Amino acid sequence: MYRSALLLLLSSLLLACSCERTQPYVRIEGFAQGSTYHVICRPVRGYTEKALRARIDSHLTAIDVSLSGYNKGSLLSRLNAGEDLPLDSLFIGCFLRSQEIWAETEGAFDPSAAPLFDLWGFGFSNKRTVTQTAIDSILSFVGMDHLRLEERAEGTFLVRDDPRCQLNFNAIAQGYSCDVVARWLDSIGCTDYLVDIGREIRCKGVNASGTAWHIGLDRPADGNMEEGKDLQAILEVTDCGIVTSGNYRKFYIEDGQKFAHTIDPASGRPVSHNLLSATVVAKDAATADAYATWLMVIGVERARALLASRPDLEAMLVFDQDGQMQTFQTDNLKTQ
Repeated sequence: MYRSALLLLLSSLLLACSCERTQPYVRIEGFAQGSTYHVICRPVRGYTEKALRARIDSHLTAIDVSLSGYNKGSLLSRLNAGEDLPLDSLFIGCFLRSQEIWAETEGAFDPSAAPLFDLWGFGFSNKRTVTQTAIDSILSFVGMDHLRLEERAEGTFLVRDDPRCQLNFNAIAQGYSCDVVARWLDSIGCTDYLVDIGREIRCKGVNASGTAWHIGLDRPADGNMEEGKDLQAILEVTDCGIVTSGNYRKFYIEDGQKFAHTIDPASGRPVSHNLLSATVVAKDAATADAYATWLMVIGVERARALLASRPDLEAMLVFDQDGQMQTFQTDNLKTQ
């Protein structure tokens, strides 16, 4: 799922460190999951920059081979095509976390809505003719309760109660990928890092200047396609995942009506409320990723009520109020 906000790396991602630091941070970047990635971290004893890059690329390649719907040879693509295959640990972990969040959100976050994304042209295939009959037919087999894991002698397999069931992990996969890389950095003793994959972030510790990581959020105005040119806010965060979801970059206009990529699994249709973007700060990036989608599905008022009951989350909502852009943020969210 394409993320709408620029998680701007700003000065905190510069290679140079403050005069109080004796060694510059390492910056590694490349391409992954149809986008770019950046990892900025304090040097780790025993790991050269080349070695760090090789291991990070290895993790990201493994995730692509497992969870990418754009890679036609991936495990996900082959399962969606009807093959019966043993699952790897990456797929199992992402599936189980998705099931948990699906239940918690009462279906607002739902990777099994993949056929709806395809129908509207926001999935892995070209847009089809949308009719209420087509929507109703798909809704009959949407829901993570239609799928389960089954242990066999050959391994763990995905079982579905309808052969038409498919999965699309775009609303969690990049956040999940950030967490996979972050866990590996933790395992080798890295204490300060920022992992950015497709503008979704997991960070820990401090930046090269010894302060919290500074993350810029793009203003969610239709047509604001140049990342970093027009910022809505700059956040100060650490030891968390941070993801923004919005509807101002991935949409199309048909017969004068805007159709955005956020699909409500309950109605089977793109959302049409006034919430423009939702930024979530959570314990990890997979949670922030999925919850940002959750807020975009339910809209401003329900999102505010939800956040009031969840002290474990920080968030910023940007919404349209009578033609004017307004913001709401939780009390403990630090901004510049």
